[in-house]
Amino acid sequence: MRSLIIAAAALLAFGASSTVNASPDSATHPKLGIMCLDVGGESRAPVCRGSSSRIDQGYDICLCEQAQRVEVPVCGKGERPITESRTYELARKDAARDGSLVGDRYEGRQMCVRPRNG
Repeated sequence: MRSLIIAAAALLAFGASSTVNASPDSATHPKLGIMCLDVGGESRAPVCRGSSSRIDQGYDICLCEQAQRVEVPVCGKGERPITESRTYELARKDAARDGSLVGDRYEGRQMCVRPRNG
């Protein structure tokens, strides 16, 4: 009986610690966003449909009309997107040839987009 109580206490302690250390849910804090790039590398607004909830910040679907659809990491807390310039647009265009800007950098900074409600 005593070992059962100790095992239950250990299980509860493990469950509490894993809840505290859990990473944020991808639905409430998406890690990837969508960017539409035209042939010159300029950013165009995607047409997205998402919920109006402040909790669920993800999108259901995003489409790019007459532009390339590119997956881009969402900027982290305290991080800002790189200011648009012609040299940045050309670098972004070259980096986006694989359809993603994940892991790509410009002048030592991550290419990212701001959070939806950020």
